[in-house]
Amino acid sequence: MNTQKFHREIPPLSKGDSFLVFDRIKDSFDFPIHYHPEYEINFILNGKGVKRIVGDHIEEIDDVELVLVGPNLHHGWEMNTCKNKKVHEITIQFHNDLFSDSLLSRRIMMPIKDMFNRSNHGILFSKKTGEELANRLISISKLDGMDYFLEIISILHDMANSRNQRLLSTFTVDHDTFEDDDKMKLVYEHIQKNFSNKITLDEVSDITSMSPVSFNRFIKKRTGKTFVNYLNDIRVGYAARWLIEKDLSISEIAFKSGFNNIANFNRIFKSIKNTTPSQYRDEFYGMKRFL
Repeated sequence: MNTQKFHREIPPLSKGDSFLVFDRIKDSFDFPIHYHPEYEINFILNGKGVKRIVGDHIEEIDDVELVLVGPNLHHGWEMNTCKNKKVHEITIQFHNDLFSDSLLSRRIMMPIKDMFNRSNHGILFSKKTGEELANRLISISKLDGMDYFLEIISILHDMANSRNQRLLSTFTVDHDTFEDDDKMKLVYEHIQKNFSNKITLDEVSDITSMSPVSFNRFIKKRTGKTFVNYLNDIRVGYAARWLIEKDLSISEIAFKSGFNNIANFNRIFKSIKNTTPSQYRDEFYGMKRFL
């Protein structure tokens, strides 16, 4: 994503700080789309109807919202249909190098490391997780010193191990990291370079020196998707960002992102984004502010 379209926020977080916590009740919950290199946890109560934007994902939030946004992934909120005048927002920001690689590589920290990697897409946590962590998140700003530090790490650990997490954006700002999986990295890099062309199962199987049957099992285990669905996710991710950024027709974007049939593109786009390409473009054009 070309983040130059959006406002780069400079949080008031000094190098000597570990975490920055905002705890406020607002009668207007509008935040222009922005990005920053810090990780950000957003917890929102009483915000049902607020529109959340994370990467290429747009959705109305429920009355309990807990999201983790990774470094430099653009995000924002607007009141939309929310009528509540007492939206409770807790935002926790921390430097992307607060936890060293050597610390995150320790066994006890692996769930948090994996969550940080996934947060490059933005993570929505279940309503149940938000409700279970609500009192602890609300109490954070009342703690001091080491109690404050350790409680946030404990909350991060519980978030990382929670059930029913959902990735939001289909693209990331930086390449996905597959540090422990060279074969998946080869597949990812090949698709990134060639997604606009025809890519066959035999082709990617050869790259990984696997049979098509073995490769299908491998990618299903690694991504939770079939190869075709994984490829379509990447293509739709590029199409979504071009719908926002480029003054191209929908058919031009369909072919540019690797679909050779406009009807097929429309069908697959809607199945992934729950909206048509034209409606998706209109949603972003309708945003109040791009700063």
